[in-house]
Amino acid sequence: MNHRISSILFVLLVMLAGSVAAVESSQSKMTIEQAQQLIAESRDLDTIPKEVWKQVLTPKQFNILWEKGTEQSFTGSLLSNKQKGTYVTAGCRLPVFHSSQKYKSGTGWPSFWEMHKPENIALEDDWSWMGKRTEVVSACGEHLGHVFEDGPRPTGLRYCINSEALLFIPDEQE
Repeated sequence: MNHRISSILFVLLVMLAGSVAAVESSQSKMTIEQAQQLIAESRDLDTIPKEVWKQVLTPKQFNILWEKGTEQSFTGSLLSNKQKGTYVTAGCRLPVFHSSQKYKSGTGWPSFWEMHKPENIALEDDWSWMGKRTEVVSACGEHLGHVFEDGPRPTGLRYCINSEALLFIPDEQE
């Protein structure tokens, strides 16, 4: 009986390993067009492999979003943007901030005092640089920037976000 159970377990493990390999193989064979379709439909974004993101995004966007890079202060294209509209993540296109929450912090990066769509943002501990910071990550895993407790009222928060991590959609285009 024990030998039979062991044999069944072995077969199940082999089948499971084959399923995992099939999923990994299908992900590695994903085309740019397939990824763009998933992004447009805002679904299954976690199935897009990093190799495909690297082809969909600019090198700066990929570095910031998927390698947790940062742009040089005062160089971002959205820093001085004063138009009314929504900021979405550059990769997954998730709405995360609105112009009504943006303010001039003087730090060199676009800053927001509140999230527009909290369900599209996760906050994670980041110990990568001189102590603990709080990383701002999109719901699909993109690194956007950090949040600090030195912002204006009413929240007292400063979401310090890389311009390259965002795209801007003016209100009239929403």
